[in-house]
Amino acid sequence: MELKVTHVDGVKFEIQARSHTIVSDQPADNGGADAGMTPPELLLASLASCAAFYAVQYLKTRHLAESGVEVSVTAEKLKNPGRLGNFRIQVACPVPLTQEQTEGLIRSVHHCTIHNTLLSPPKIDIDLIMGEVAACA
Repeated sequence: MELKVTHVDGVKFEIQARSHTIVSDQPADNGGADAGMTPPELLLASLASCAAFYAVQYLKTRHLAESGVEVSVTAEKLKNPGRLGNFRIQVACPVPLTQEQTEGLIRSVHHCTIHNTLLSPPKIDIDLIMGEVAACA
């Protein structure tokens, strides 16, 4: 899995993955044009969309619902070091569930790849390549 981020201007970046492109920017009060989500918002979006995928898959495989799931994620900004913490995932289910189904849905969301990545932080190496950008490709 790989994606590429290219500086557009100011604090705006273009993010490319496969044939998809999104923009990341900062709000005006942080020097941006608010043309896209901030990197922390993109992280929350990744967690929420992953959780939603697992919730929908659980409901679909049990023929309980095909649509209508909504997921919201909140997190707090923490310091020393600056990071996000105290995440809360809320899953709004479009149909009533039994206690067993509720527990199953929650277990399913716990299998989300992004959720598991945040619980077991990966090793992150940083390489710096000097010279022309075109030579980095």
